[in-house]
Amino acid sequence: MKILSTKDNLQVIYEDNHIIVVNKRVGDIVQGDQTGDKPLSEIVKEFIKIKYNKPGAVYLGVVHRLDRPTSGLVLFAKTSKALTRLNEAFKNRETQKTYWAVIKGTPPKITDTLVHYLVRNPKNNTSKAHTKEVKESKKSSLTYTLFCKLKNYAALEIDLHTGRHHQIRSQLTAIGCPIKGDLKYGFDRSNPDGGIHLHARKLTLEHPVTKEKMTFVAPTPNEVIWNEISK
Repeated sequence: MKILSTKDNLQVIYEDNHIIVVNKRVGDIVQGDQTGDKPLSEIVKEFIKIKYNKPGAVYLGVVHRLDRPTSGLVLFAKTSKALTRLNEAFKNRETQKTYWAVIKGTPPKITDTLVHYLVRNPKNNTSKAHTKEVKESKKSSLTYTLFCKLKNYAALEIDLHTGRHHQIRSQLTAIGCPIKGDLKYGFDRSNPDGGIHLHARKLTLEHPVTKEKMTFVAPTPNEVIWNEISK
């Protein structure tokens, strides 16, 4: 059964006066959209309001997002100063994001850097990876390393060099290794919870106020294959 985040079960990885880092569940939506479902940003506000007994509105800035079917680390700013500085850090690629993905089959190499040119299709909300530059494409780069081999799947650790729409999903499909459960990008069947096996595992950044270098790690979902990989 799919469990979504609420103010009572929110998985807080780290919190101080300036930032809060949570472990997003599969199915959580980070910011509100046309579905009208309550977003994670509102749930975090409720959590803060109750925890600190705040009488008025709670400020919370969304720094970055994760696709709804993915899980893992999401960082929010608790002050406008922190939000401005974090936005700059993400824009200037001063943060390091590491993902884990469970894929079909085995990639061509144990470790490799993939460079593609992505074209976004807003009609069906996908991005297509091309090996050469084409009209309206954006250069996309990531490095993957195979770290676990299961009977039918492989687990990759992925470091992003760029932050494009559906980048990991489209680039892995381009090398014949779609992510488990990702029907939109060529996997043959969905996962029971409607999610995909893509997890924002680690985030390294400089704290927006203290300037301390910080690394956050999110536990993988409590699920058979993730549990096998995380042993």
